[in-house]
Amino acid sequence: MNRLLFIFLIILGCSPVATKTSLKSNSKILRPDWLAAKPVQTGYFVGIGHSPKDGMNNYIQTAKSSALEDLVSEIKVNISSTSILSQLDVNKEFQEKYEQIIQTTTADEIEEFEQVDAWEDELNYWVYYRLSKQRYKEIKDKKKRDAVALGLDFFTKAKQSERNSEFVLALGFYYQGFRAVEKYLDDPIRLDFEGKEILLTNEIIASMQLLLDKMEISLDPKETVLNRRLAQSELSIIAKATEKNSMEAIPGLPLIAAFEKGSGDVFPNYKTDDLGNTKILLTKISSRDMEQTVAVQVDLMSFAGQNGSTIYPLIARKMIVPKALFLMRVQRPVVYISSVERSLGLDKSNQQLTNKIKNYLSNSGFEFTDDKTKAELLLNINANSEKGAVSGSIYITYVTAVIRVATTRENKEIYATTLDRIKGFSLDYERSSQEAYNKSLETLEKEKLPELLNSILQ
Repeated sequence: MNRLLFIFLIILGCSPVATKTSLKSNSKILRPDWLAAKPVQTGYFVGIGHSPKDGMNNYIQTAKSSALEDLVSEIKVNISSTSILSQLDVNKEFQEKYEQIIQTTTADEIEEFEQVDAWEDELNYWVYYRLSKQRYKEIKDKKKRDAVALGLDFFTKAKQSERNSEFVLALGFYYQGFRAVEKYLDDPIRLDFEGKEILLTNEIIASMQLLLDKMEISLDPKETVLNRRLAQSELSIIAKATEKNSMEAIPGLPLIAAFEKGSGDVFPNYKTDDLGNTKILLTKISSRDMEQTVAVQVDLMSFAGQNGSTIYPLIARKMIVPKALFLMRVQRPVVYISSVERSLGLDKSNQQLTNKIKNYLSNSGFEFTDDKTKAELLLNINANSEKGAVSGSIYITYVTAVIRVATTRENKEIYATTLDRIKGFSLDYERSSQEAYNKSLETLEKEKLPELLNSILQ
């Protein structure tokens, strides 16, 4: 028995023992000084992180992430007056965005920080990190040297491609060069290139802009007159990319198309063929504007790919890219209306359904005529109400309406619908009929009118 007790005591002595005193939330004596005030250590960045123990998260990992963010917040970005940011960002439009991006990437890539201490009570957990400023600088300088070497290599390849008139390849290399050094835009990178001192990031951006200035985008045709309801897929717009001076075609150039004025559906992304051409696909016009424009321009963002830089868009927006505008003079579809609306077999003085449809189409860019020969579309509305049963003092009435739209030239029906026995009730048949018409208007607005418009514009 004594032997078993002795073995048990040995095992107990070798087992890890939790420090219960650190969990006493009411014991202020055990709280470390770094919880009362953030420590200042010469030669170190310091970060303090915290997380509640709420059972909803991994509180240790949350506190560590918080400490790392706090540490990184001490690493400031200083924008040099000779950097590319200072030159482009005159009004400091995106300096703050750049600093935020750099801090975020720094948090993801920071190395060799150390945990100095951690402390917890029953409800909270804290952790204390620090990072040597000297070691951080050494690591950053090493990464910067590697980035500059890579950026210079891409810049050299871009220059060579440009001299060979391989413009698209050159733009791709310029982008890769920028991508290599984008984290150092705050600081000018001075180096020798072909016997001349340059600022690398500045030179990359300037070279891209000069190359873009040599390009030209043209459209054939430049403008057209069209009817809004016609199938726009039949419209042929050819975009051509050429070098301004020689007029030689630029193959493989990425282009992007979008409405600049008005709205509709246009396929956005293109690449020119071996002759520098590409066909722009415009499938729908949805705006009521009489004049609308589609812009076709060089797509700088295509060089960044799917997982591109978060900094590059800030620079790309500042650059002037070759662009051409396609002008569309949009004619409004002309409609002729024939309608009969009756209440209990008698003509109504107020054609409610007809007026509702007419107002809706007018607001959607249609015009109306009293001359059937000038119309493109024929709109026919036939509605009537009929008496239903009487229940006590309540009179029931039903409205049925048939709406049809056809083309004038082919007499082809393109839309038809029925409002079938919409029910109204009131104290007499006349008021009951009016109530049924009012409910018919609600059904027309919510269900039928958008459907009618889509059918006409297809």
